[in-house]
Amino acid sequence: MSYANRKQMSSNRTAAIIIVALIHVALGYALVTGLAYNVLKKAAEDLKTFDVEEEPPPPEEPPPPPEQTEVPPPPQVVAPPPIVRTNVTAPPIISTPVAPPPVITPRAAPAPPAPPAPPPPRVSQAAKAKGNLPSLFSNDDYPQSAIRNEEQGTTAVRLTIGTDGRVSDCSVTQSSGSTSLDSTTCSILRRRARFTPAKDQAGNPISDTTSTRIRWVLPEE
Repeated sequence: MSYANRKQMSSNRTAAIIIVALIHVALGYALVTGLAYNVLKKAAEDLKTFDVEEEPPPPEEPPPPPEQTEVPPPPQVVAPPPIVRTNVTAPPIISTPVAPPPVITPRAAPAPPAPPAPPPPRVSQAAKAKGNLPSLFSNDDYPQSAIRNEEQGTTAVRLTIGTDGRVSDCSVTQSSGSTSLDSTTCSILRRRARFTPAKDQAGNPISDTTSTRIRWVLPEE
């Protein structure tokens, strides 16, 4: 076979392959377009025959029951806790003494001189004891405390004689050195001594004073 024949055969084969390929492409295109047309046609028919039904409204829910309002219990009265008192020591208060202002006392006018006191009535007759005053004392009158302490001595006294002749006052002018002996002396003279009261110039009884001495000697056993 010549070269020209081989070349012609190769060209024919290539052309045949191309033709076959084009036929396949055309068949594939027709197949695809036909199937798509059928699908669209079917979908259109389905859309024409599809009825849209409205869904019935949902049933109304019953109203909720009324809420029950709980009444809060009354507040409990709680007694307050006891008050604890603490002893608080107050700080010491230091006070500074302030000297008071000087007091100016106005000088009072001198009082007029008092009139002189009337002179005491002149005694024309002095008081006189009725009896011997030392005889009014006995060993039974000796204080027991003075006997135990062996106390003795002389007590001098001044007596005031009233208008009734009795001793109205007695004062010790010289102590015997024993308190019990001195007090016993005045006690006995007030109770036992009697005097004739003194008299003035008109003969009226007046008060007078007199003095006496009483000597105490321990009684013999």
